Amino acid sequence: MIQFKSEQGEISVSSAVFSNIAGIAATNCFGVKGMAYRSMTDGLVHLLRREAMSKGVSITYHDDNSISIELHIIVENGVNLPAVCRSIMNEVRYVVTRNTGVTVKAVDVCVDSMTL
Repeated sequence: MIQFKSEQGEISVSSAVFSNIAGIAATNCFGVKGMAYRSMTDGLVHLLRREAMSKGVSITYHDDNSISIELHIIVENGVNLPAVCRSIMNEVRYVVTRNTGVTVKAVDVCVDSMTL
């Protein structure tokens, strides 16, 4: 959780906010089918619904009030993976910074599966 303090009070932003913003930004990029989640019971990768997309996002907090984001995605078949991942990194960094004001140090994209 990141806290912003001013003379008027204090605002706390939880990791759920960052996860939802990052997940929505990533799924809006071209070639992304959705967020992925690897099940611990059967080891298979599952496509997450919009309500549960935060399971495919991991947030790491740093001492200087910045964050790092790790995304697990499923992409469509035939897309250029480096171009799609670069697009996701830029879009997520821009949208999270614009909406929360928090500096994003790194965005890591893990492609867990490819659909036909």
